[in-house]
Amino acid sequence: MVERLKQSSGGVIGFKAVGELTAEDVTNMEQQIRFLIDSKPNHPIGILTDLSEMSEMDLEARWLEIRFLQKYTNHIARMAVVGAHPWERVKSLFVVASALLQAETLYFDETQMNQAWQWIRTSKHAMEPGPPIISDSTGLWKDYVPEYL
Repeated sequence: MVERLKQSSGGVIGFKAVGELTAEDVTNMEQQIRFLIDSKPNHPIGILTDLSEMSEMDLEARWLEIRFLQKYTNHIARMAVVGAHPWERVKSLFVVASALLQAETLYFDETQMNQAWQWIRTSKHAMEPGPPIISDSTGLWKDYVPEYL
């Protein structure tokens, strides 16, 4: 199950995943994110995802997430991942998706929720030491040009 967080406003949207994340959950999130992107066509958005209560993600949901991020990567400026799971587990969940995403993506512990919201809203943070970077703003596919073009 996924719920939209009440702190979502302006060009920032947040979600909390509880239990198993399904394809239906990802489709619901995608529709809400796409609506925000369409309402701010010339302004990249920020996304916060709280995974502190997520237990797993089914394969179809994972595929839909990757396809969505690949399609809308130019519209997402930054992404904050909040989780209670050990850093390595969260990193393994997002390494493929964040590699496709050209936005800066940071991990925050669940105790750093306020800092995550501050960073996602301002794209600045003043934490010492800084949170682990999942993907810098260059993205894996930044300079990729298909051979057939």
